Amino acid sequence: MISLYDLPMDKEGIVEDLKCKGSLKRRLLDLGIVKGTLITPILKSPSGDPTAFEIRGTLIALRKEDSAFIEIKMR
Repeated sequence: MISLYDLPMDKEGIVEDLKCKGSLKRRLLDLGIVKGTLITPILKSPSGDPTAFEIRGTLIALRKEDSAFIEIKMR
């Protein structure tokens, strides 16, 4: 398992777990980041943070500090 932040660009991963609690966990769940979801890093900003991820046909941007809480299994 790796964190979402460590998933290489254009490689698919499957969400395994969220290692956070409270409002951040609720926000990630509301964005559709639930166990079994396919997720792909598409684009990093020029500064390297945030990163845009494709989730369920939608692009969302997550900062490193948030994506580090998402455990991924590489596909």
